[in-house]
Amino acid sequence: MKKRASPIIILIFLLIFRITAQEAPKMGIGNLKYLEKAYPDLTFTRRYDKVMQDWLITVKIPDTPGDKGGKGHSEEFYWANGSMLPESEIKNADKYWPILYGYQKELSDPANFTEEERERIKQFSSTENRQNGAGTPMFFFDALYDSSSRARLESHIKRISFLGNLTNVHERMIEPLGRVEKRIYALAESNEEVKSFLANLKSNDAYYWRIIAGTKRKSFHSLGIAVDVLPKKLGGKQIFWSWARDKYPNTWMLIPLKDRWMPPAAVIRIFEEEGFIWGGKWVIYDNMHFEYHPELIQFNFYK
Repeated sequence: MKKRASPIIILIFLLIFRITAQEAPKMGIGNLKYLEKAYPDLTFTRRYDKVMQDWLITVKIPDTPGDKGGKGHSEEFYWANGSMLPESEIKNADKYWPILYGYQKELSDPANFTEEERERIKQFSSTENRQNGAGTPMFFFDALYDSSSRARLESHIKRISFLGNLTNVHERMIEPLGRVEKRIYALAESNEEVKSFLANLKSNDAYYWRIIAGTKRKSFHSLGIAVDVLPKKLGGKQIFWSWARDKYPNTWMLIPLKDRWMPPAAVIRIFEEEGFIWGGKWVIYDNMHFEYHPELIQFNFYK
């Protein structure tokens, strides 16, 4: 008998496997509050554009992160069902997902995936879908992190020490990563699992200007807001879906959680509480990867 997925798992799949923005759940303008909470130094103002029949949002971004009342510049976006698109991209709205999407609190067990879900994972991870399917709209993030070009972005990249390794990050990451580091070090004093995790760290790679493998979209590493915590030893475990697929082309998504390398649960929780999502919760799992998206933490954890 096939196992049935829980209602929570089904909801997650509905949110993750949206092929076009037209299939995405309706995202009302009220959800703008999660962006306002996530980025308190930004100023969001909105007015309804009767001609476009959509909300036009003006975002003021301070030149100095955290200085809401200081000098800054403004960018305009249409709400576009939560995709935050410039007017020039409204005609291509079906190519973009909403910025806010489902990020689960608990890690799903692949043993509970149904046959249908397995097939949808294969379709979602296919070369065709990754190259031509809908994806995350980068316009709001490019404005926030000043990353419309590599030269502009790199004026904001700073070199820091994080968990014992030097790495390059966007200046907006210095404070949240500093809080993460402080809490992890404090916990390691009494938690042997966290202490061993730190001892096994090889590198913490963040900024790297590149396109996501198999797609036409920039990685969030290109903005300096994602960090990969790589261990010295994997202990024979899998860490990244694409590497696992090379070995197990038909069953990579079913590799048991016990056979996947991952940071301690307490470390993952610290990252999340400081505004980072963990790639290990994606069905195309990236267990080394943390990405700064406080809007997703607000949207999914604090409704």
